[in-house]
Order: sequence, then C-alpha cells, then structure tokens
Amino acid sequence: MPGGKAWPVVAAAGVLLAAAAPAAAQPPPPGDGLAGLAAMQQATAARLDAANATPALRGTGPFPAMLELDLALPDATIYRPADLQALGGRKLGVLIWGNGGCSNDGASAQAHLAEIASHGYLVIAPGKPLTAPGTAPGAPAPQFMKVTIADMRAALDWALAENGRAGSPYHQRIDPSAVAVSGHSCGGMLAILLGQDPRIRTVIIHNSGINSPLPDNPPLVLHRERLQGLHTPVLFVLGGRSDVAWPWGQQAFEDLNQVPVFVGSLDVGHGGTFKQPHGGAAAQVATDWLEWRLRGDPEAARTFEGADCKLCVDPKWTVRKKGMR
Repeated sequence: MPGGKAWPVVAAAGVLLAAAAPAAAQPPPPGDGLAGLAAMQQATAARLDAANATPALRGTGPFPAMLELDLALPDATIYRPADLQALGGRKLGVLIWGNGGCSNDGASAQAHLAEIASHGYLVIAPGKPLTAPGTAPGAPAPQFMKVTIADMRAALDWALAENGRAGSPYHQRIDPSAVAVSGHSCGGMLAILLGQDPRIRTVIIHNSGINSPLPDNPPLVLHRERLQGLHTPVLFVLGGRSDVAWPWGQQAFEDLNQVPVFVGSLDVGHGGTFKQPHGGAAAQVATDWLEWRLRGDPEAARTFEGADCKLCVDPKWTVRKKGMR
C-alpha cells in the first residue's frame, strides 16, 4: 500500500445479508424450561430428518451425503458422507464454511455443502440448520452477524482434534493436509481471515472480496492488508456484473500477487447458484478446485489450468487468473 496507508473496508449491510432470510421477529419456542428445550430439540430433529430424506441433499458424488448435529460440536451443522465405511482407505478432506450474512444458519448453503460432502469431505458450517427442509412456521429465524472467525477456527480445531481422538467416528479418517476454507458474501470475508491460518491449503471465496468504503454502512471493517496474509491458492466465484460483490473480487484479484489466483464469474447475481439443485455450477467448480488443490486430481485441474481450460472456453464464464497456467 502506498506509504503504508491502511485501506479500511466496510461491507454493505444489504450485501452481507443477501444469502439469508429476513430476520423477522419470531415467537418464542412453545413452553418453557425443559418442555421448551424438548420442543426445540424435536424441531431440529425434524429438520435433519427431512433434510436427510431429500435426494437433492445427498449430492452427486460417490459418497451420498447427510446432515447432522454432533453433541461434541453442538452449534454447527455437519455435512459428511453418510457411510464413512464406504470411504475405504480414502481420507476425508475438510471444508470450513462461512455462511452468507455471517448468519447462524448452518443450512443457508445446504445443497452446495452437501454436494461437496458427497465427494468425500467433512464440511462444517457454524450454526444449526435453521432453514433446512422441514422448518415449521414459528421456527427461529437466522440472525445476521452472529458467526465470527472464532467460530470457524473452533470448527477447524475440532475437526483436526477428532482425527486424532480414539472413539471418534473421524478417528484417522481425515487428511490434515487437505483442509480448505470457503464462504459466501460476509462469510467469504471470514474465509479470507481464516485463510491466513497455516493449516489451510486453499481458499474459495463466493460473491465476496474486498470492497471500497460506502456511505451508511455498518462499522464492519476488513482491511485490504488482510489479503497479504493469504498463503495458498485462492479461487473467487463471482456472479457477474450484477453481483454487487463483483468489483470487490476484482479488486482482490489485483491486490493478490503472492499466491495463484483464479476468478470465475457467471452472470447469476449475488445469490450465486446456491439454490439450484446440488448447488448448481458454483458447487461443481468449487468441488473441482478442492479435488485439484487438495488431492491433485489432474482431471479436476483441467477446469482451471491452461489457456483452453474448461471454464476458459465456456462462454457462460468470464475468467481471470495469475500465478498459474
């Protein structure tokens, strides 16, 4: 930065909240005390049962996915292959996810995350599955700005500790060298922060980046210097010029020079393809990036590498890249 000047970055409220439902006032859960707790638990169980009975949330990969809550990490939604035995000798990769709006809804990108999990990944999104299938009227609404970098780091700590803990279903099933972080909008900025952790091997940013200060925004600051802490290849998936975050991702591309960077933009707007079956095109691209960067899959690399890469020759996509073929 010229003269060492700090460039404050403030995120627009409307953009940060775009991926989540409006946080309208909701009635309290039925009953109180133990009765109220039991009702909340039953409602959550119903959402998980409905989600796991939804074919679209099993993904298209070789390991059909499921959603669950684990008492050992109760405030996060876990996406994983339903049958861990089916992995055989294959190790799980890990993806830590930042929800749109930095909300506490671990189901805000459920189709996208289940698709990735079905390819052999343990995916953790902070927050309970508040908008999973089976959500009943009167259920708690997602709350914005509730997830922090500490929540995402705690999820990463937990996953890697479970790999070494005897008695865990993940004991020796995780590859600790295959860890990624990703997120949407506000969650994408959290992913930039967690991406500086030395345990992270790659970063995927959806519809986010570093934006210029705008008037009337909340006092949420992400300095452009934070990008310089990234130490791994970075993928930006943007929604075209109609995506309010499009210039943010472009600015981040310009600022990032120390690591390989790929920007793929599809003209779908800020909401991306998260609501499409199996997470749509963005989930396919994110999965290929993970398979390439974490597992060295040469076929997945073809999506990004070379002048004739799959996205490079697809007229629906606009591509920029540097630090890579």
